[in-house]
Amino acid sequence: MDHFGTESRVTGMSSTKPLLVIAVGGNSLITDATHMSVLDQYQAAGQTSHHIASLIEAGYRVVVTHGNGPQVGFILMRSELAKSVLHQVPLESCVADTQGAIGYQIEQTLANELRQRSLNTPMATIVTQVVVDTNDPAFHAPTKPIGPFYSEAEARLHEKEDGWDVKEDAGRGWRRVVASPQPLEIIELSAIRTLLEQDFLVIAVGGGGIPVIRKANGDLEGCAAVIDKDVASCLLAKELGADTFIISTAVDKVMLNFGQPDQQALDLITVDQAKAYMADGHFAAGSMQPKIVAAIDFLEHGGKKVIITQPHLLEEAIAGRNGTHIVP
Repeated sequence: MDHFGTESRVTGMSSTKPLLVIAVGGNSLITDATHMSVLDQYQAAGQTSHHIASLIEAGYRVVVTHGNGPQVGFILMRSELAKSVLHQVPLESCVADTQGAIGYQIEQTLANELRQRSLNTPMATIVTQVVVDTNDPAFHAPTKPIGPFYSEAEARLHEKEDGWDVKEDAGRGWRRVVASPQPLEIIELSAIRTLLEQDFLVIAVGGGGIPVIRKANGDLEGCAAVIDKDVASCLLAKELGADTFIISTAVDKVMLNFGQPDQQALDLITVDQAKAYMADGHFAAGSMQPKIVAAIDFLEHGGKKVIITQPHLLEEAIAGRNGTHIVP
């Protein structure tokens, strides 16, 4: 009996069972412009957790990662508005804040969902640091969208008055962009592995990980950036030897000619096809392109399959009935 007085059963996730790394998009926690509050995001996390729980119930081992683009932007906006009375929050600390907040939302809603199914799966959220190179060219060419969407006029005003870098985001509006260096090393990897060996469900590498640089003396130091969560999740999936890497996003399937009258959904493609489509400019930078880059990287390093789809389609996608499936 658990502490709610209901009978429960431990999932007993054997290491022989397939391992999924599921990357949940930060934008997917915000359903629309009228549902952006913390409660709204908690409820959206709960909806995603419902579908992740189904995969756990089906016998998969799971590691969950998540994005944080909108949420980091909100924290920075609060910090900016309050700067006359409080100190401002460094960007890397904003990433750490979102790891705790979003990790809490996923962990609690997922635990509640599993308990309702009489599954007693231990879980933990790991505050995760990820090493980047201080000389990464991304620091001189910001591309990672954060915060809410703006009209071009609003974005240009922030660019002029606040010194922001701004860019149009895949036809959805204008957003602030920040540096997005390549992830090189996950500092807490051994802790993640140890928890998996003990049958924990792990939530880690939130927001791509807290970006840190390794100084000449070996010390770690935070730096102002937001690592792309799909690229960092790919690194984690490779290091863990995951079977399938799932990227949960805002579209059912990857599209060619996205947003155009002749857009075409992709059901199953190979790495070579993905490379060709990317070379033809079908995938927008800061949006679908990093997901495709991560998918190719994972599959070229031993991964079996990548699935890209919406959170509510996870069960259908893992069964092969929905989503875009990318294979070697």
